[in-house]
Amino acid sequence: MIQIDQELLNSLFAQAKENSRLRMNMDMRTSSEDTSQRMLNALLPGTEVPIHRHEETSESVICLCGKLYEIIYEESVAKETIFKEVARILLCPAEGKHGCQVPKGAWHTIEVLEPSVIFEAKDGAYK
Repeated sequence: MIQIDQELLNSLFAQAKENSRLRMNMDMRTSSEDTSQRMLNALLPGTEVPIHRHEETSESVICLCGKLYEIIYEESVAKETIFKEVARILLCPAEGKHGCQVPKGAWHTIEVLEPSVIFEAKDGAYK
């Protein structure tokens, strides 16, 4: 059993501070046969998550603590690929903004405003 409490969140933040990427995730799957993707992700300001997309699944993001933006982009391809921001969703439980669902295939990233922990869930096995 995994209990998600302040002690666990503090441990993830401590690990994120020691990580050059300024983040640390924790796999929440219960066995190797579990083909879902569920994780906690502790994120510190300054972490950089490249703009990316999940072509085969949507992504549910729930903010347990902290404050960050989930940013959605539209791709434009001419001579080079350009990403245009089309939505900026604030996630901050203290302000009643708990989560969002990123649509399948949507380009996205995050901007961390204060130390945050999110729960992420996607369909299918991690590839």
